[in-house]
Amino acid sequence: KSNKQRIVKTPGGKLTFQAVKKASKGPKCGDCGKALIGLPRLRPMEYRRLKNREKRVSRAYGGSRCAKCVRTRIVRAFLIEEQKCVKQVLAEKLSAAKEPKTKSKKSKQ
Repeated sequence: KSNKQRIVKTPGGKLTFQAVKKASKGPKCGDCGKALIGLPRLRPMEYRRLKNREKRVSRAYGGSRCAKCVRTRIVRAFLIEEQKCVKQVLAEKLSAAKEPKTKSKKSKQ
C-alpha cells in the first residue's frame, strides 16, 4: 500500500515511474464524525509541518468540532444556565410565599 507507482511521460518522451503518496482521510468532527471543512486533507506528518493558523478554523473548537456541533454545545450550555436561573427564582418565590403565612399566624396569637 505504501509503494504505489504511476507511469508518467517525461518532457524528453521517456516513460518513468512516479511514486504516489497515500490519500488521506482528513480531519473529522469529534462529536458527529463528519469531515471538517476548511482544513486540508494531509497525512499526519504533513500536519506537523503546518502553521497553527492552517491547522484550525478561527472559531471556538475550530479544527476539532464542526460548526453545527459547536452551536449545539453553546445552546445546551445556555439552556442549562437558564434552567438554573429558573430554579433559583422558583425557590425564592416558594420561600417568599411561606414566610408571610408563618408571620400572620404568629401575629394572631
